[in-house]
Amino acid sequence: MHQSRLICFNKPYGVLSQFTQEGRWRGLKDFIDLPGVYVAGRLDADSEGLLLLTDDGALQARIADPRFKMPKTYWAQVDGVPDEAALLALRHGVQLNDGLTLPAGARAMEAPVDLWARDPPIRQRRAKPTGWIELTLREGRNRQVRRMTAAVGLPTLRLIRAAIGPYTLEALVPGAWREIVHS
Repeated sequence: MHQSRLICFNKPYGVLSQFTQEGRWRGLKDFIDLPGVYVAGRLDADSEGLLLLTDDGALQARIADPRFKMPKTYWAQVDGVPDEAALLALRHGVQLNDGLTLPAGARAMEAPVDLWARDPPIRQRRAKPTGWIELTLREGRNRQVRRMTAAVGLPTLRLIRAAIGPYTLEALVPGAWREIVHS
């Protein structure tokens, strides 16, 4: 029985979900030097957090393909304080320019414990507080979390993917990775 390689990587801000760098954005090769592993799903350069890589094409498809409905959990620091109306809208699905989103898990949360500083830091305005939302999606549209929070009047300032299905960041610092045995 072939043992698949599965890598959990905490992708820092400013790093692409590909091995080669492009313009001002760094690539994964600056952090991971493992031949034969490929990214399962994407995370924008301006987003941080969990990125999975594997050498198993079937596993890659199960992780990345929305048909398999593997939930993805995000922590979004938003411009403003989330209220129940905004959270309810996110839970029911919001209208975006490419259609209505599926209902999402949405709850207000405190800033994550032991959260690393982002480089560069987000902009702060003294007059306007920020808040945090935990959002769990079962679909993967382009820049979906950012578009959903903006649609309910809470633009995302910082976005961290905390989990993909059963896989989590679990104490990984930005730029670090760990391998999970997957049979």
